[in-house]
Order: sequence, then structure tokens, then C-alpha cells
Amino acid sequence: MSPAAVTEADLVHLRRCVELAGAALADGDDPFGSVLVLADGTVAAEDRNRTAAGDQTRHPEFELARWSAENLPPPERARATVYTSGEHCPMCSAAHAWVGLGPIVYAGSSAQLTAWRSEWGAPPSPVAPLPVGAVAPGVAVRGPAPELADDLRALHRQAFERIG
Repeated sequence: MSPAAVTEADLVHLRRCVELAGAALADGDDPFGSVLVLADGTVAAEDRNRTAAGDQTRHPEFELARWSAENLPPPERARATVYTSGEHCPMCSAAHAWVGLGPIVYAGSSAQLTAWRSEWGAPPSPVAPLPVGAVAPGVAVRGPAPELADDLRALHRQAFERIG
């Protein structure tokens, strides 16, 4: 199943995710940010990548899955949406599905990031860049957001140049 198109309402939250990704980059982390939005539109939690200290599991999508499991009853989790600057990696897709969160809306796809990194000569990821549907087939997804591709590419280019 192909991801659905991003809506104007989605873009509000995705722009915040890109801001969080910029904050992560400024703090020495890879540029990823995520926002958890309840069914009524309330932003319940947000986070950014925190992997610079060496724990590569400190992805914002994983942290929001943990947060939701600790703070939201299952029916509320199922109605919540996770907005994120980059499509979930397999680890985060699994965490999302295991805790029973609702849809994922992403600004940039794993395929886009993989192509950019390849173009820049970056080494491949140690984890296969599987789309969310390959890991969590029951989770609805929307994305990518072409309106944010240039901003995301610039953030990831800066991250690559910092270490490359």
C-alpha cells in the first residue's frame, strides 16, 4: 500500500518536526524530530534525536512510543498520530506498532534519505531502510511532504559534512 498524500493540516506538525530536527543537528545529533498529536489535535509530546552520546536507539519516534505506552490508554494511543521529520526506521516502526499507536505522517522518506546519502558518498546504514509498511503493515502512513524536501536535504547534508 502506498502512503497517502500529506495534508495542509499535517504540514503544521511536520514543520515543527523539521524545527526539532534542526535543534538535534545543532546539538550534535542526526537531524530527526517527532511530535505526538492526540485525536483532538493536542500535542501530547515531542522529541528530537539524542544519539550523539552513543546510544543509537535514542530516536524520537522510539521515545514517543515509550512515552505513549506509559502515559496513554490503548484506545487513545490508537487514535494518536505521530508526525516525524523522517520515515521511521525498522526499530521505530516496530515500537510504534507494538504500543498500538495510530497513523504515521513523515516529511521525508527512507528512500529519499538513502538516495541523498548515496549521492554524497556516505556509508550505508547498518539497518536496512525498510518502509514502515514492510515492518508494521497495519499502520497507516502519509508522506513524504515535497514542500519540506529541500529543508530536510539541507539538514542531512550538514550532518554528513560534519562527520564526512
